[in-house]
Amino acid sequence: MPRRIFLAAILAGAAALGVYWWLTAPPTAWAATGPAYTPNVANGLTTFNAGGCSSCHAVPGQPDRLRLGGGLAIPSPFGTFYAPNISPDPVDGIGRWTEAEFVNAVTKGISPTGFHYFPAFPYTSYQHARVEDVRDLFAYLKTLPVVLGKVRDHDVPFPFNVRRNIGIWKLLFMDGKPFMPDAARSSQWNRGAYLVNSFGHCAECHSPRNLLGGIIANKRLAGGPNPEGEGWVPNITQKGLSEWSAKDIAYFLETGEMPEGDNDGGAMARVIKNTSQLNPEDRAAIAEYLKSLPPVEGPPRPKKAAKSGDKS
Repeated sequence: MPRRIFLAAILAGAAALGVYWWLTAPPTAWAATGPAYTPNVANGLTTFNAGGCSSCHAVPGQPDRLRLGGGLAIPSPFGTFYAPNISPDPVDGIGRWTEAEFVNAVTKGISPTGFHYFPAFPYTSYQHARVEDVRDLFAYLKTLPVVLGKVRDHDVPFPFNVRRNIGIWKLLFMDGKPFMPDAARSSQWNRGAYLVNSFGHCAECHSPRNLLGGIIANKRLAGGPNPEGEGWVPNITQKGLSEWSAKDIAYFLETGEMPEGDNDGGAMARVIKNTSQLNPEDRAAIAEYLKSLPPVEGPPRPKKAAKSGDKS
């Protein structure tokens, strides 16, 4: 009897390991099909600005937003992440990556060698992007300066540093669905919805998260604690923007100036450096979409955070 129990335990353990390995496997990789693709580098630049790539990947402490050597520290409740080098350098950057490897990294969060990227990289939003836009972005990145230097490893403690576990996190918080236009809405509204929910990844900062670090779906864009650990990120549904007009929002995305005349700071100042490079039509589209959102009550704001001011 003890021997049977022992064998049953071994079989159960092996089965559990097999299920774990299956659940945590990287998603099916994307591969190009059909005729050769001719990238649109100009659209790649638009995608670069909409995605705010330089906000995280530009080398800190220098003025050139196109030197994408990485190194920015991104604190979180799970540890500190460091934005990688995504310049065309073949050793320290993405110079040896194929187009398919880049698409899979951006939309599925998997590396060229097949491991999961941490979701500090906002692929939970980028998953909704059109593949053509990602391919164009890759073509644009290859035109930028090579930056030497490998970024240090992330400072993430156990068990959060076990990348295999991210496979389960993806099952919980990623649906893999592309953006679907709403036929009942205008083309401008759909453009704004696409930018906000894919490359703009606005929900990644402007939404509260649960204990596992996933966005709380029914509080999406309703603000919450700053994921970088200081201050409060504002509600950008009509609960928070009811007194802003669409023109106010578009002007803010261009200049960083709020309707009352103040300028935003913190992480949002980095975002404005990118949105200010978009064409006026795209900023107007984002504004139209945000103004259409119903009011959503965000999480209760601690008194201490209320005194410290918004960090948007």
